Amino acid sequence: MLLRVAVTALICLLSLTSVIFVARLYRRDNASSSEWIPSFSAKHIEPCPDNLDWLLPLQLTYPIKYARRDILVNPATGVERLPVTKHDGTLFPDFQSVDLTDDGKVQLRNCRDPLTLRVPEAAKSRVDASHIIFGISTTLTRLDESIPSMLRWLPNTQAKLFVIVIEDDDVPDESEDRFHPADSKAMSDLQSRMRNLGLDVTIVNPLSTHHWFSQRYFSLVRVMWEHRQPTTKWISLIDDDTFFPSMPSLVDRLSDFDTSKQYYVGALSEDWWSVSRYGLMAFGGAGVFVSIALAEIVNSKYQDCQERSHTSAGDIRLRECVSWHTSTKLTNILDLHQMDVHKDLSGIYESGRLPLSLHHWKAGGPDGKGYPLHTMHLVTDICGDCFLQRWQFGSDMLLVNGFSIATYPKGGVKQLDLTKMEETWDHPSVVEGSVNVNGVDHSLGPTRPKLDLEQEKIQYRLLDSTAVDGAVRQIYFRKGADGGQDTVLELLWRNQIEHEPKVQEHRSLQ
Repeated sequence: MLLRVAVTALICLLSLTSVIFVARLYRRDNASSSEWIPSFSAKHIEPCPDNLDWLLPLQLTYPIKYARRDILVNPATGVERLPVTKHDGTLFPDFQSVDLTDDGKVQLRNCRDPLTLRVPEAAKSRVDASHIIFGISTTLTRLDESIPSMLRWLPNTQAKLFVIVIEDDDVPDESEDRFHPADSKAMSDLQSRMRNLGLDVTIVNPLSTHHWFSQRYFSLVRVMWEHRQPTTKWISLIDDDTFFPSMPSLVDRLSDFDTSKQYYVGALSEDWWSVSRYGLMAFGGAGVFVSIALAEIVNSKYQDCQERSHTSAGDIRLRECVSWHTSTKLTNILDLHQMDVHKDLSGIYESGRLPLSLHHWKAGGPDGKGYPLHTMHLVTDICGDCFLQRWQFGSDMLLVNGFSIATYPKGGVKQLDLTKMEETWDHPSVVEGSVNVNGVDHSLGPTRPKLDLEQEKIQYRLLDSTAVDGAVRQIYFRKGADGGQDTVLELLWRNQIEHEPKVQEHRSLQ
């Protein structure tokens, strides 16, 4: 009996060894063995967990309506990011009422197997942006507050960041100094902490105690010029709330320019009133990119521009210097966003476009609490450049990854022109006599009218996103209407592919 067991075990071991050998041989000569043999290290996914205690810190009002789904990400060569990708099936099972008043234990009845989504093959995990120097002028407190967002785009890029900091601008009018200087030890401690987090940052004092904000901002040109390397091609002036969702895409876009020539690259404000008032300039929050050839000229005229300009805006001072001393004009890139429209910016975030930059995330929004981009962007750790990517499920649901899930009860998604941006924001100031009647046609157009929430559009906004066990959990939330139950939708994104997708994808828009 023991001999028979031993022989059986030996046969199984030899079989397994043969399979692995063939897999490795196939991988060496052809494709990856993962294309045809299952991964032995893949974890089992339980679509019906019996504990939701991770919901407790969110302090929800129970009972709630709840549904969940696991998403398995399959990065594939040749897959494009489309304006919207369709799936015939629905995303979630039916809602279930859940009450976690006493503890996190539940018995879920409505569960579905994981859904596999094919996404474009992931961009390089380490992008080389060593040819870019970024510069910010801000306060010590605001810089500290910006660390979570910077951790989403700056580390592992080899790009350097120089920050001019002060304590605050609150000084008496009769004072010769224009600001309260930051404490030197606090500057050193913050710099050390940021560097330990992987941020290649250097924090410096203003070049002059007599500089107003616009002069400190403009002086970044000199600071970055003096710290340039032979490989430096761009200096970039940004705000402490400028966010770059995809550094590979940004580097790729900037590679279109020959930086031995003079380039002044940025974006106009989305608000035509601001453009009409301030001119055809790169608005600072979207990111201003100055080629090294142009930076050399601006730096050589630094003192003249500091003394000659009387504007209170740093990006205007830079534009003035460029126009006074060169014939260089703005190269406008629409995918850089100043975000000069206000209140509900769902239309921009739900457009399906991957922006090169975003701004003003610390404030605004329908609740005035801003947009937590570092949380919204977390899912890219699993699926690459999938931030704000749109998927349609069935006839009436759109997932905008990292921002919202929405259903359209009156006519479904087919009644929407998804090539146009929904005008969810407050209408900008009108420029009298302008044909730009919406005030955003030059930047965000074409647009479509705002839908009535709860009647034409039911929106579940991202409430929280966390990394857990090699996955990313997203929580989308909708407040119950007329005293009804709140709704929580959970998506758990994983990059461990265990099986082929059960649903068919196809192009929806060209």
